[in-house]
Amino acid sequence: MNKLDDYLFILTHGAGAGIESDFMKGMVRDLNKSGLQTIAFNFPYMKIMEETAKRRPPDRMPKLIQAFKNQLEIYQDEYPNKKLVIGGKSMGGRVASLVASEIEKTQNNSINACICLGFPFHPPKKLNKYRGDHLSNLTTATLILQGERDTFGTRFEIDGYSLSNSVTVNFIPDGDHSFKPRVRSGYTLSQNIEQSVVEIVEFISRLQEDTLQ
Repeated sequence: MNKLDDYLFILTHGAGAGIESDFMKGMVRDLNKSGLQTIAFNFPYMKIMEETAKRRPPDRMPKLIQAFKNQLEIYQDEYPNKKLVIGGKSMGGRVASLVASEIEKTQNNSINACICLGFPFHPPKKLNKYRGDHLSNLTTATLILQGERDTFGTRFEIDGYSLSNSVTVNFIPDGDHSFKPRVRSGYTLSQNIEQSVVEIVEFISRLQEDTLQ
């Protein structure tokens, strides 16, 4: 039997929009409805953006990583019996995967899995600025859900990347960076979001099965 209630999914946002964006609110709502307890948080710079109504760039990566680790400590204390899964949309997913990469090297590895929603393998049209080097050595079970035509890493590009056996990439049909397909594709955004939720739930369920074996 799969026990999704054993897990807590800690999720964060991308660079430009916080957890109140339609994408984030919908994902958190649908994952919770599926039975996977999901909590989203804003990075400190995003909190300032929302308080001041002024745009600002994300903090540098070391500060983002530490902010994510701080959230982990909070939720570990609040939910001591939960198995932790971390993840995020775009930049948030990259931060989560870097956190997983750091923590898995310690004796107190508390991360059971990582889930990335639209991984930013490179800035659009800048394929030479690759951001996924750490994914080749990652041992944490990781799921990347990627739009097939995501300008931060298309299906064609990703097929040529060297990724760890612990990293699974599943593609969202005709999806862009937020999984939105073109009208002529025959797919809809709601279908793609629903597929994303299903694949996340199945991924977590397989973790449970692997633990029981």
